[in-house]
Formats: sequence, structure tokens, C-alpha cells
Amino acid sequence: MVQKKLLQKIRKEKEQAQIALAITNSIQLQEKIKNLQNKLQNLFDQKNNKITEFKEVYNKLKDLLTDFKSLYTRLEKDLPDNIKDLGNKYVNFELEEIPEVENFTIPTNIEELDKKTNEVIEKIKKIDTSKNEKEKSIEKVNDLITTLKLREEEQNRKDIDLKVREEEQKNKELRDQRRKYKAIKAMKEEEERKKKIEYIKIKEWEEKFDKEQKMKEEEERLREERLRRRELESLKRQEVEEKEVKEELANRLKTFNIDKTTKN
Repeated sequence: MVQKKLLQKIRKEKEQAQIALAITNSIQLQEKIKNLQNKLQNLFDQKNNKITEFKEVYNKLKDLLTDFKSLYTRLEKDLPDNIKDLGNKYVNFELEEIPEVENFTIPTNIEELDKKTNEVIEKIKKIDTSKNEKEKSIEKVNDLITTLKLREEEQNRKDIDLKVREEEQKNKELRDQRRKYKAIKAMKEEEERKKKIEYIKIKEWEEKFDKEQKMKEEEERLREERLRRRELESLKRQEVEEKEVKEELANRLKTFNIDKTTKN
């Protein structure tokens, strides 16, 4: 009887121990599930924060690529091959889609919790990897933009220098043209002045020649007139002399006749 009671007591204590163990295991399981749920929630929050950070990096890279493409397009033809090779990579750079924030329901069993936790951890790693790659791309694109801007500034300086030299050359040519024009104008004016002087000399010579010619003609006329007067005077004297001779002959003849008559 005593032994029977002892066995009952032992079974009861064993049952109570099993119940206590089951309760303990249940409490521990619930705590583990709770911890896994909290961990998963933290991972989801972390993933969402990572997505927000990724978006910032993504948008920064996108803006940089827009600026880069515009700058690269303007300068591409004058770039060396090594910059072209790298530049073409980012000109044709394709951005993947931004991961979206997920709405999720936290599982209540350990297997699904473990599975979901691993999935979220992998997604976080993937986001971090992509974010790191884009941050590296941002550095490279920034370096390229800096290089291109420096080349553009250098090219602008060269263009300005070339424009200044062209303007100086143009001004020099204009000055030379003005000097040549002035020299040609002065030469033409000098030629014109000489022509005028020559014309005046010729005119004076012609006037002098005409005057001298008129004087000669007048002298010739006067000489001829004197000659004519002399000839007339000579003719008159000759006529007078002839008349006198005739009168004398007539008188002599008359006298002769008278003498002859007297003699007869």
C-alpha cells in the first residue's frame, strides 16, 4: 500500500515536471518567436532606411549622368581615346529600377520567420552592394565631369585667345589697309598735284608760246607791212623817176623838134 502510494506520488511529480517543462518550453518558444519577430521588424526597418539612402544616391547619380551627358556630347570630338572609352560607358549607363518599400505581415512560426529573415538580409546586402557601386560610379562621374570642365575651360580659353588673336590680326589688317589707303591716297594726291603743276606749266607754256607766236606773227606782219611800204615807196619813186624821165625826154624831144624846125 505504501509502495503504491509512493509510485502514484512519483508519477504525479513526473507529470507535474513534464507540465512545467512544457510550459517552460512554450514560454521559451514564444520568447524566441517574439525575438525573431522583433529582429525581422528591425531588418525591415533597416531595409526601408537602406532603400531611402539608395534613392538619394540613385537620384544623385542620375542628375550627375544628365549633366555629364550634356557636357560629354559638347566635347566628345576633341577628347582623347581613354576618356572617350570611359565616357561612352557612362553615356550609355543604364540605371536599374529603385527597390520599393514593401508592406509585409510578420510570420508567426519559426520556419517562416527564419526564411523571411534570410530573404530580408539578402535584400539588404543587395541594396548595399548596389548603393556602393553607385557611390563609386558617382566618384568616377564626378572625376570625369571635373576633367571635362577643365578641358572645356581650357578650350574656352583657347577659343578666347584665338578670337583675340583673330581680332588683333583683323585690326592689324585694318590698320595696314588704312595705311595703304592713306599711302595710295597721298600718292594719288601727289600725282594729282604734279599733274596740276604740269598742266599749269603746260598751260603757261602754251600761253607763252601763243603770246610769242602772236608777237612773231605781229612782227612778221609789221615786217611785211614795212616791206610793202618800202616796195610802194620804191614803186612811187620809180614812177616819179620814170615820169621825170618821160617828161625830160618829152621836153628834149620838143626842144629837138623846135630846133629842127628852126633850122629848116
